[in-house]
Amino acid sequence: MKIAVVGGTGKEGHGMALRWLRAGHEVFIGSRDAAKAKAKADELRAIVGDTAKVQGGDNVSAVRSSAVVLLSVPYSAHGETLQSLKAELADRIIIDITVPLVPPQVRRVHLPKGQSAALEARAILGEGAQLVAALHHVSSLHLAAEHDIECDVLACSDHEAALEVAMDLIRDLGARAIHAGPLANAVALESLTPVLLHINKHYKGPGVGIRITGL
Repeated sequence: MKIAVVGGTGKEGHGMALRWLRAGHEVFIGSRDAAKAKAKADELRAIVGDTAKVQGGDNVSAVRSSAVVLLSVPYSAHGETLQSLKAELADRIIIDITVPLVPPQVRRVHLPKGQSAALEARAILGEGAQLVAALHHVSSLHLAAEHDIECDVLACSDHEAALEVAMDLIRDLGARAIHAGPLANAVALESLTPVLLHINKHYKGPGVGIRITGL
């Protein structure tokens, strides 16, 4: 599958791109700085090997070349990025991993005006957007390592077909995907991230995650 990683020069984008490349997918790293994205693509190719199908460029080019778009940008750039890509995202599956963190208090829950970043994304893109909220709770430390991810990934959406595609891609990352209901539940998923950041600091953990029992 062809996947655009918008904001792919960051730690989370790097780790997911690396794992998807190893799983055989094609990845296009997107950034506002095309040169930076191309450098990241070269870095990933050096890790995976010359056979890796990875490109880098501006965000518009990345989205246009792909069927699935991973949105991996800070909340401060979330709305602006979506507005700038709205036309290109119209027929794409979008996996939004954004959490509305407010530095420096990143270990405190913050509900934005639209209740969650994912719901704000839907307000920008429209009710018919193939939008999935997921991957809020996976540490970049684990994504960059060569081992299965020992936590579950909760994913929610109002678009069942898009959700199934996203869950398959989550499994390709080496994690268990859990159907977490409609997009409205993104409020809970996003709010859990600062709680995990607090736990991580308090217990000095190497990137804590969550596990759903009873399944």
